[in-house]
Amino acid sequence: MSQNDIGRIANYIRQLRESKNYSQEYMAAKMKMSQNSYSKIELNYSKLTVDRLIQIARLLDTDAGTLIAACGYEEDCAA
Repeated sequence: MSQNDIGRIANYIRQLRESKNYSQEYMAAKMKMSQNSYSKIELNYSKLTVDRLIQIARLLDTDAGTLIAACGYEEDCAA
C-alpha cells in the first residue's frame, strides 16, 4: 500500500469524522492522544498503524475494511 493510498484513507477518515460532527479534539481524547497527533494522522504526516486504524474505525461506527476499501482495495476487503 502506497503513501498515496494511506492519504486517501486519511482523507476518508476526515470526511467520516466531519459527517458525524466529531471534532479532532473529540477523536484525540477518545484515543488518548493529543489533538496535534490526531491531526497528523488525518494529514498523513504520521504513520497510521493497524491498531490506530481499528480504533478510528470503531469511533466512526465502521470497520477497518471499509476504511481500506475507500482507497480502492474493495476486492481485497471482500476476500
